[in-house]
Amino acid sequence: MNVVEFRRAILAMQGYTPGEQPKEGGFVKLNTNENPYPPSPRVIAALQEFLTSRSLALYPPPLSDAVRQKASAVYGIPEDWILVGNGSDELLDLVVRIFVDPGDRVAYPVPTYTYYRVLTLLQGGVPLEIPFPEDFSLPEALVTASARLKFLCNPNSPTGTFIPPRDIERLVQGSACPVVVDEAYVDFAPESALPLLERYENLVLVRTLSKSFSLAGLRVGFLFAHPAVVRELLKAKASYNVNILSQVGACAALEDLEYVRENIARIRSTREWFSERMRALGFFVYPSEANFVMVRKAGVDLRFLYEALKRRKVLVRYFPEWPDALRISIGTEREMELLVHHITALLEEAHV
Repeated sequence: MNVVEFRRAILAMQGYTPGEQPKEGGFVKLNTNENPYPPSPRVIAALQEFLTSRSLALYPPPLSDAVRQKASAVYGIPEDWILVGNGSDELLDLVVRIFVDPGDRVAYPVPTYTYYRVLTLLQGGVPLEIPFPEDFSLPEALVTASARLKFLCNPNSPTGTFIPPRDIERLVQGSACPVVVDEAYVDFAPESALPLLERYENLVLVRTLSKSFSLAGLRVGFLFAHPAVVRELLKAKASYNVNILSQVGACAALEDLEYVRENIARIRSTREWFSERMRALGFFVYPSEANFVMVRKAGVDLRFLYEALKRRKVLVRYFPEWPDALRISIGTEREMELLVHHITALLEEAHV
């Protein structure tokens, strides 16, 4: 029998662990930061119209031209500064592949989105993980770090904390390498780093339609960067990376911004109400500008709470590396009221 040999980097690493997706129904799903509200009715109408009038036998436009045009109009960025991806994760992957050689350092603050580490190790790079300060402001060590690439998730996951664009500009100015600002949750925050883009060729911004636009199932993301960067990324992109239904749905979603803004406002309002309720139950709640919150009870392993909620068919996110914390997506008002009811009862039972 022939021996199958894998790359040493693959054997030595652990893959990314996504949030649990239950196979059975009936769960209140507050563990993967999905939007609790459906996408714009225009999305459903556009998909139905396509399926009745067009063929799925043909390849989609390889550059997602119509989506680029819509995104250009919405965000005020020229089309040749935009790359459309199969979710923002594909775009993060492409960035690492075109910039990082084996042995190169990739810097990012922690705790954060653990996929950055996975992508770095897949490429044979060396993760340089820089702890956030206690207030989750920009780490000075990230500004001064020598690296081939830097990541900043803003608002940050899993904490929801936000770094203002003036500090991001300081990071970009102080870095002799590309800086990727992952703005997956920025629509729930007060402002974006997008206005900085035209002034800094080493700045790359990544967005997604999964969160604020309620299109996690269609997997559509945007990358904004100088055209010279986009041209090199196109060399590594799969030929037909975004399927035609995703392109149709994305265009329709970008045409109904008022609907998206209304849902964002509802989620923000629920986020503030829920944060106050969790503080009243004795949790420390990180100041979130995302569609989730991270809550802590210092020194208390909250696995019991995660497991008890799961038995009650409510899913939240528990990270073994941060055992005294839970990340909780913001659902509908009714879902969050139910969660508060369950947590209150479970804390009383556990005398915590």
